[in-house]
Amino acid sequence: MVAFFATVVICFPFNTEAAGKKPSSPDASSSTNADASPAAAASPGGKVRATSFKGIIAAVDDKAKTFTIAGKETSHSLKITDKTLITRGGQPATIKDVVSNEEVRGSYYKMPDGSMEAKIVKLGPLTEAEKAEKEARRVKREEKRASISPTASATPSVSPST
Repeated sequence: MVAFFATVVICFPFNTEAAGKKPSSPDASSSTNADASPAAAASPGGKVRATSFKGIIAAVDDKAKTFTIAGKETSHSLKITDKTLITRGGQPATIKDVVSNEEVRGSYYKMPDGSMEAKIVKLGPLTEAEKAEKEARRVKREEKRASISPTASATPSVSPST
């Protein structure tokens, strides 16, 4: 009986990696995720998060399909691809709608070569719906903080009495 369990344990090793860690070698499931986004192929495991940005457009290059956001210390050039979602006031827009000196926000993927590929580009100021959504998230976050703080400090430490 012991030999049977030893054989089972040897033949079927347990996965001891933490739930949040990615496997060190790519497998079939991660290769299917690589097709999900252009940046996913750049990382082992296939999961890449887009990074948010906001600012004012300093320059636009229609031929290269890029736009530049000038920062205080550095400027960032983002490439627009066929997969980039561009909107203005919640309505679909095109690369021709991207103009200098306009407010912009969105998200991008950092590519292996260091370039930044725009995922979402939202032109113009926040719409009323976006303002309402932002306020709702802020209220929810404040409520969550308020519910966590008193609970943590109000809970007395219990020591076993003998």
